Amino acid sequence: MPKVKGSLELPLRGRADGHSLTDWLYEELRAAIVEGRLAGGTRLPATRDFAAMHGVSRGVVVEAFERLQSEGYLCSRVGAGTWVNDRVMPRARSIAAPATEPAYIRRTVAGYARPKAWVGLAAAPMRPFRMGVPEEREFPAKLWATLAARRAKAGTWILGEHDARGYRPLREAIARYLGSARGVVCEADQIVIVSGIQQALDVLARILVRPGGRVWMEDPGYFGARIAFENVRARIVPVPVDDEGICVARGVRKAAGAVGAYVTPAHQFPLGMTMSLGRRMELLRWAEESGAFVIEDDYDSEYRFAARPIPALMSLDRGSNVVLVGSFSKLMFRSLRIGYIVAPRKLTDYIAAFRMRTDFRAVHFEQAVLSEFIERGHLGRHVRRMREIYAARRGELLDAARRYLRGALEVAGAHCGLYTAAYLRNGMSSAQAEAAAGAAGVEALALDRYTVAARDPQGLLLGFASFREEEIREGVRRLARGLG
Repeated sequence: MPKVKGSLELPLRGRADGHSLTDWLYEELRAAIVEGRLAGGTRLPATRDFAAMHGVSRGVVVEAFERLQSEGYLCSRVGAGTWVNDRVMPRARSIAAPATEPAYIRRTVAGYARPKAWVGLAAAPMRPFRMGVPEEREFPAKLWATLAARRAKAGTWILGEHDARGYRPLREAIARYLGSARGVVCEADQIVIVSGIQQALDVLARILVRPGGRVWMEDPGYFGARIAFENVRARIVPVPVDDEGICVARGVRKAAGAVGAYVTPAHQFPLGMTMSLGRRMELLRWAEESGAFVIEDDYDSEYRFAARPIPALMSLDRGSNVVLVGSFSKLMFRSLRIGYIVAPRKLTDYIAAFRMRTDFRAVHFEQAVLSEFIERGHLGRHVRRMREIYAARRGELLDAARRYLRGALEVAGAHCGLYTAAYLRNGMSSAQAEAAAGAAGVEALALDRYTVAARDPQGLLLGFASFREEEIREGVRRLARGLG
C-alpha cells in the first residue's frame, strides 16, 4: 500500500492523572491505529515536528514511536520516515445508538413527507428507460479537459473580481446564447448563476412567495417545483393542462389572485406538449394585470426534432413578469452543476443578495471553463450533434413501440427533449404498469407520480436519450412482455 504523504494533525485526548507523557502518547497513537483513525500507510511527521505540534520533548516522541514499532504498529526506514504498518487490521468501530432519539429528530421525522414522485423508488443500475439522463458518452470530454487544463494553468479565473451574480464572462456568454437560441433579449447583469434548476426554483420560491401565497402549477407537473414552493409553505393551486398547455381560464377561476405561476411552456413536463401562442399571451395578460410572476422552466427545449426551437415565453414578455430558469446539465453532462436565472433588472440584485445568504461565493473555475466552451462555439456544435443522435433514438423507440407495443402502450410523438410520454391501452393504471415494467427489467415511471389533483393519466414516461438503438429495441421487447 502506498504511504499517505502530507502533514498529520491528529487530535489527542487529555492526559489522565498519573500517566507519564510517554505512556499517554503511546496509548493515544495506538488507539488511533487500532480504531482506524490512522489508516495503514499513513506517514507520521518527523519526531521533532511531532514534538513541537503537541508540546512535548522530542525524547518522549522517539520513545513512544520506538515502542509502537517494536509491537508492529509502526514501520520505519532511514531516509523514508515512519508510517503506520498497513498490516495492522483496525477493529470495527460501533457507536451505540441512543435508546430514544432526541425530540428534534422525532419532530423532523414526523413532519417530513417524502415527495410523491420518489415514493417507492430504489437505487438501481442504469437501464432503459431511465428519465432525465443525457448521452454522456458522446460528450467531448477530452476537449473539455483541454480547456480546463488551460484555464487552470492561466489562473485568470482566480484573479477576477467576485460578483455575487456569477462569473461575468459566463453571464455574457449565456446572454448571447439565449439571444440566438431562445430569442431572449437580456444583458449579463440580468443573469444570476446557480447550481442548477432546483436551486433556482428554491431561491425564487423563497424570495417571491410568502407563507400562504397561492401559486399556479401545471397538473400534472414537475415535482421539483412543487417541493420548492411547499418548502416556503405556499398554497399550490393545481391547474390542468390540455393540448395547448396550462389552462389559464381554469387557473383564473380557481385563484385569480395567485402571486405567481410555474410553467414549462416549450416542453410541458411530463406530458410533452408545447404551449400555444394564444395560451402564452393569455398567461402573460393575466400576470401583468394581477402583478404576478411567471417562472418559465426552459429545461430541454434545445432538443427539438420537428423544427428550430421556438422562442422562449420571456421573449414575448413586455411587463417584466417572466423569470426564466435553465441549466446546462441536460445539454452536456449531469455532474456539471451550473444553471442560471434570468430576471427583470430590478429583481436580479435582490436574487443575488438573497442567494448569498446561503452561498457566499460561487465556484468560478467551472464557470470559466464553460464560458470558453460556449464562446468558442463548442456548445452549439455539441447540441446540433446530439440533436441528430437523439432524433435517431427517438425514431427507434417509435418504430419499436409500433412493432411490439400495439394495443398495450401508445408512445406519443416526442417532438422535443430527452423522453416521451406513453399512454396505456390495456386498462392498467400508471402504478400497475410501472410495477410490471420493473418486473420485466426496465424502468418506466408512472405518470401519476406527477399529478396533484388530476386523475391518473394512465401512462408511463420513457427516457430514450442515453440508450443506443439496440438497447432501446431490447427494452421495448421487455416492456411488451411486462405489459402483455
